[in-house]
Amino acid sequence: MTETPGGSDGASPPPTAGDSAPTESDPAAAGGEGTPASGAVGAPPDDDESGSVTVVGTAHVSERSVDEVEETIERERPDVVAVELDEGRYRQMNGESPDDLDAGDLLRGNTVFQFLAYWMLSYVQTQLGDRFDIEPGADMRAAIDVAEGLGIDVALVDRDIQTTIQRFWARMSVTEKLRMVGGLAFGVTDSRVVGVLVGLFVGILAGPVIGLFGGSVGVTDAMLTSVTGGVLAAVAVAIAVDQVGKVALSPDGRLYAAAILGVASGITAAAVGALDGIVATYLGGFTVRAVGSLGLGISLGLTLGVLASLAMSVLGRGAGEPEHGGIEELGMEDLTDTDVVTMMMEEFRQFSPGGAEALIDERDAFIAHRLVALREAGHDVVAVVGAGHRAGIEGYLADPASLPPMESLVGKERGRGLPWKKAIGYAITVGFVGFFVLLALAGVENAFLFRLFGAWFLINGAFAFAFAKVAGARWTSAGVGGAVAWMTSINPVLAPGWFTGYVELRSLTVNVGDIGRLNELLSDETLSPSALVSSMLDVPLFKLIVVVAMTNIGSIVASFLFAVYVIPAMFGDVGGVDEVGRLMIEGARTGAELVRSAVTGGR
Repeated sequence: MTETPGGSDGASPPPTAGDSAPTESDPAAAGGEGTPASGAVGAPPDDDESGSVTVVGTAHVSERSVDEVEETIERERPDVVAVELDEGRYRQMNGESPDDLDAGDLLRGNTVFQFLAYWMLSYVQTQLGDRFDIEPGADMRAAIDVAEGLGIDVALVDRDIQTTIQRFWARMSVTEKLRMVGGLAFGVTDSRVVGVLVGLFVGILAGPVIGLFGGSVGVTDAMLTSVTGGVLAAVAVAIAVDQVGKVALSPDGRLYAAAILGVASGITAAAVGALDGIVATYLGGFTVRAVGSLGLGISLGLTLGVLASLAMSVLGRGAGEPEHGGIEELGMEDLTDTDVVTMMMEEFRQFSPGGAEALIDERDAFIAHRLVALREAGHDVVAVVGAGHRAGIEGYLADPASLPPMESLVGKERGRGLPWKKAIGYAITVGFVGFFVLLALAGVENAFLFRLFGAWFLINGAFAFAFAKVAGARWTSAGVGGAVAWMTSINPVLAPGWFTGYVELRSLTVNVGDIGRLNELLSDETLSPSALVSSMLDVPLFKLIVVVAMTNIGSIVASFLFAVYVIPAMFGDVGGVDEVGRLMIEGARTGAELVRSAVTGGR
């Protein structure tokens, strides 16, 4: 706890708790130069007088911090108690109904990941609260209660959490985002589950690669035939076990039994070629190639995923205690040294200085701006902040001239680096349209082009629809996503999941309170994996995100399958891949000739 004398900044004071928070796009209202914001605490005395700021660093889940906050406020009897909260978190702390989330923002890709980052941080803080039997944010609640009991004004001095998370996400590179999400996933989820999911994803991507280049590494038609038979056997046995298990097994028992027996049957059937004759007789070469290569890719992916997760589990048990330890290893003395978010972000700083700057350093400066404004207005202030922010805030209070401009701390942050995602998206669009145009210019029959386009439409629609239904989407929502998937797959500014999500929102209402429900479910150790997933899908916010993501994944998978399996199969109608290449070159020449004629007027 440190008391800092007055300084000079000229920023206006922040609003009191309960009043409308200033708009962050307005630097003056957010605590920059200008007139005081509506609801400013108290009236400033003579211009030559200044107040003081006493900073109390707390752990947000520490009972000892609560006691220190109460004792400090009662002893100091300040004019204002400033708390590390924004308007939204203050309202939620007071039990007000959570605001509905902006569905339009949520359905867009980056916002979903920003939400996931916020959820992960919230989940870890909730776990710490459960570990030490105290509600997260109890220190802030105690500060507000004591201040109100003594008739002291309360000022909200933190930046809006949505702005903080958005800027945090935008400051990170793609590699840093992948490392962060991966680290959080392995820290929160059983490594075996993550290994299976990652292996399944890798396998789906590996299947088309095997279909294209498998011949060069020894993947024969006979092997693909056997694998196809194994896939059919695995599916048939799994379905049969699931149905029979309804009589005596629990849902989890049916799931595990179907998975284990199905996989075992599939491996056996593929190894001995039990169904090779049936597959060769009744399935065409295209089906065998598609199912066989996908089955082989998924098998390899799952094998690698399971082995990797087991290796990580073994290494984790034998590597000794981590530097910072997990939640179970934390003691109260650790929590009083830094608040939860800062403790996590200090590790993120090692690989994402930009992300840590947005989450820690910018908030230090933002809070300091508001505290300096209160001090310059002549108020004596007790500021209750996370211990990890104390040093940075005290440095700015001691030297206000070092504060960065408020304009640089508010508003949305644009992503850094080249817009490579858009560049790739536009390249796909141009390539797709150009492919059809060149074939048309080369004189390819319209019937073939219509069949090719029809195949593109059907495979995208079928996979987007099926993946949306697996995620629990309504029939109408999944149907809309499937209907537009052909178009969104070649348009970099659209995604079929957006359309599915918008229709799904007709029957869902999402709000920030859903985050608390998700945290409660994740903390419930009595729930089995299947019950946990089922319960989480009952939470509107989680269901919406899963439906949107799965619809998009379905369309992506369909695009891979179309490029690798469908196009080569259909090219046989026009003489094969080599002939198509020749036709595209001929179409390009014809197009160039048409352009030349148009420019020269036919001369």
